[in-house]
Amino acid sequence: MRIHVDIAMTMESKGRRFELASQFSFMEERLALFGPSGSGKSLTLHAIAGLLTPDNGVIRLNGDTLFDANAGINLPARARRVGFMFQDYALFPHLSLRRNVTFGLTRWGRPISPAQAREVDEMLELFGLAEVQHNLPGQLSGGQKQRAALARILVLRPRILLLDEPFSALDAPLKAVMRAELKRVLERFNIPLILVTHDPAEVDDFAQAVVLYRAGTVVGAWTRAEMAAAGQSLEACLATAFQEE
Repeated sequence: MRIHVDIAMTMESKGRRFELASQFSFMEERLALFGPSGSGKSLTLHAIAGLLTPDNGVIRLNGDTLFDANAGINLPARARRVGFMFQDYALFPHLSLRRNVTFGLTRWGRPISPAQAREVDEMLELFGLAEVQHNLPGQLSGGQKQRAALARILVLRPRILLLDEPFSALDAPLKAVMRAELKRVLERFNIPLILVTHDPAEVDDFAQAVVLYRAGTVVGAWTRAEMAAAGQSLEACLATAFQEE
């Protein structure tokens, strides 16, 4: 994966002003955006996905320009072919698990093709969801909801997976299970990952490179190899994001 982000934006809400300046470039397949809550990690992820528009800057993925303010390029989210999973999974509460998974495959209400239906069947089997595929999201466990959200993304064959605090809503035992599940998915689909987290254990588990955020600004960006070569521990690097202003 080649990812280049150099964006800036100003957001105002309820009399408060937040300025984001996010810059990093990596070739690694698995990247973590790490820092305290409200430091700009999720805003950056939304900008990569095309869910919000920066004021200026560029975003490039594998040589393709997703956003370039000066050139007037701003690909719509669907055209970017990125898989985005929200913190709350964003499943449609009135649709069955199966219809949630197939939702992105539909066009203007047309039914999916037999080949697509077989892909959905395979995805439900892979995630252990076949037996509950007709249940509504409110009838699913936390782990089943997360698996459904992942299945809905992966059936579209995205070129990158963007996860925003994917384990924050889970208790400790289920969190460990779902981390192992995600590792299995990444290996099976061989898909790059950008993970937003404030949990050092998740960085340790998944990231080949880490971007540190504090108060809307990137305060450090390293690969694991660069940390090792400099004699820096992962723990020391991550602590930078939580230093006092």
